[in-house]
Amino acid sequence: MLTNNRRYDIDWLRVIAIGLLLIYHAAIGFQYWGVMLGFITNDTPWEGLWAPMTMLNVWRIPLLFFVSGMGVYFSMQNRGWKQLLKERAVRIFIPFIFGFFVIVPAQVYVWQYYYQRPLSYSAGPAHLWFLGNIFVYVILFAPVFFYLKKHGNGRVASVTKKILSHPLGLLVVIAAFVAEVLLVNPNPYELYAMTLHGFLLGMLAFFFGFCFAFAGSSFRNMITKWRWLLLAAAALLYTGRLLQFQPGMPNVLLAIESNCWVFTVLAFGGKYLNRPGKTLGYLSKAAYPVYIMHMLFLFLASLVVLPLDIDVRIKFLMVLLITVASCFAFYELVVKRVGVLSILFGLKKSKIEKTIVSKSLAQANL
Repeated sequence: MLTNNRRYDIDWLRVIAIGLLLIYHAAIGFQYWGVMLGFITNDTPWEGLWAPMTMLNVWRIPLLFFVSGMGVYFSMQNRGWKQLLKERAVRIFIPFIFGFFVIVPAQVYVWQYYYQRPLSYSAGPAHLWFLGNIFVYVILFAPVFFYLKKHGNGRVASVTKKILSHPLGLLVVIAAFVAEVLLVNPNPYELYAMTLHGFLLGMLAFFFGFCFAFAGSSFRNMITKWRWLLLAAAALLYTGRLLQFQPGMPNVLLAIESNCWVFTVLAFGGKYLNRPGKTLGYLSKAAYPVYIMHMLFLFLASLVVLPLDIDVRIKFLMVLLITVASCFAFYELVVKRVGVLSILFGLKKSKIEKTIVSKSLAQANL
């Protein structure tokens, strides 16, 4: 029997997080240090972008891991562990391997061409490191998650739900992330890709994201009640970071700020975004392929726009708009229409997912 307990706010937050990721990556091309991260960068930086970028940078990637953990909770409601691993292999591992050997080398070619370097084939995870981490987390935590699912009324499950139904339970979550930075001492904190810090932080966020979804309405009601205090705490820490902690804020405070932003986004999202719709139905399906291919089109847009002798702000907007338009055009005209690409970009749907999506769209039209 199918159960449709889908949380549409989680779908919205996934779409928003990937959208912010795309904007952030476009902005890196207008920072002087972008070339050190392997980006095509403009000769003249736009320093005004740094303030919003530094606010986003401490929580945009952790949010994706939290949301991914929450998504696994809902995915496993109608699946056994073998079905879940198979579904995640199709949806995550195959696109990761495809991107590793095809998409990433293509974007590296563009980078080499722009900087007049010798063209060479260079496979690697690049921005897709996130997918590799998620697949590992699913394998690592599957026994724990299915234990909790099977013993939903057991002692461990009850204690978990009780802790996360109280605002002090958020301190337990924050303490885990503080312990991680004390153990690893990352420098800088925001360097997540292919680092021990990124792996452990992602693992914690993925695990607690699952626990948040597992705790259900008790957690959702609690965090919604405290949303304004969480927003104030996050904004206060961010303001202090800009005014007092230059060039860098202590990692412990960054971990606390990061969690406050994530809790805030989850709280406001749960209150205002938990509703289906055609726009969500389209974007939630397109977001994943757009994430996989966006760096290639970002580099192509940079190849065309950055040499132009125009204002740096206009360049940024042009690069961003061309990247977004190209991604969606490729998605509509190629990915959706070529069967094998649908699989390689993670669009293969199970019968359960198709049924749930169709029911969701039907409800939206009532």
